[in-house]
This record gives sequence, structure tokens and C-alpha cells, in this order.
Amino acid sequence: MKKTFVTLLALAFTAGNACSAFAAGPAGFARGLNGSSAVSYISEKGKIIPPFAQVLFCAQNPAECRDNNGLSVVALTDEQMLQLKNVNSTVNRTMIGRNDSSSELNGDVWKVNVRSGDCEDFALTKRSRLIAMGWSSRALRIATAYTPSGEGHAVLVVRTDRGDLVLDNRKSSIKNWRDTDLRWDKIQSGTDPYVWYRL
Repeated sequence: MKKTFVTLLALAFTAGNACSAFAAGPAGFARGLNGSSAVSYISEKGKIIPPFAQVLFCAQNPAECRDNNGLSVVALTDEQMLQLKNVNSTVNRTMIGRNDSSSELNGDVWKVNVRSGDCEDFALTKRSRLIAMGWSSRALRIATAYTPSGEGHAVLVVRTDRGDLVLDNRKSSIKNWRDTDLRWDKIQSGTDPYVWYRL
């Protein structure tokens, strides 16, 4: 295991982080799930090297990266949808958006349950809170993408029977992945945090 981790760490460092995560403040109002009614899931195209900062995050926070052996797809109830909305809006409202310092590991350090941070810190905090509420870690995946302005961005993607839903620190509403303004890059495996897929 240690050899695999060191190999992944070296590969991720060599490849660099294709998605630099920037802080983006919340916008909009809680409007519920918007967009099309068709169920739609993100299609993974092949394995890719995970972000270097994510590999370090999992090494430093192994409990946050454990598979809790739950379901890969959540049969979303009204109560669970309310939990998603509450976690998304609470984290967006209470965390302060702040870019990582350029002196910190190439300007990208992943943190969880902090008072301020950039996009992946928001996504990791939402994921952590949902897991603490009993959600399956397999259905809660971090994805990287690009905003319309070309900035690297990270969000939490929740796989449900209504499709892949996106919790984004730039938006208070929860949307189907196809209804966002993001250009998708890669996504974490539901069962192994060290495995990522190209999108």
C-alpha cells in the first residue's frame, strides 16, 4: 500500500495539478433542483492521475477518504434532498471563499471543515458533513472542472436516482451536472479515492 501511495504521489507531483482550484463565492438563491427531468449521469472515459493535492489530503486525512461501503446511487427522498439543500447553503453561507496562498504547495492545498478556503475545501466540507449524516461515501465524489472564464474549479457530485447532482460553492441551487456552466475535467472514483477518471 505504501509503495502504491508513493508511486501515485510521485506521478501526481510530476504531472502537476491540471485543475488549480480558485475560491468563488456563492451566488443565487436556493431554488431547488433546476433543469431537465431526464436522469443523467456523468460518463467516465478512463483512469487518470489524481490531483496531487488530493493525494496529500488523503494521506493526511485517511478517515475522510475511507469507503464506508454504502450504495453507489442514492434513492433520493424528499428528506435527503432537504439535507443536500441545507448542507449546500449552510457551507456556502458560513465558509469564506479564499484562494490558497501561492506559497502553499503550488497554490493548492485541500482542507476539510475549515472556516475559509477555496472550492475544493467547500466540496470536501460538504462531503464530510453528508457522510456524518449517514450518506454513502460512494455516492459523494469530488469532481474538477473549468468555469466559463477558464478557472479551475472543484465541486461535490452526488450520484442519485435523479442523476448526478452538483453542489457548487458558486451557486445556492443544486443542479443536474448537465445544467451547470462547467466544462468537466475529471472525477473521483466512488470506491477508491486514489482512482480518478477523465471526463
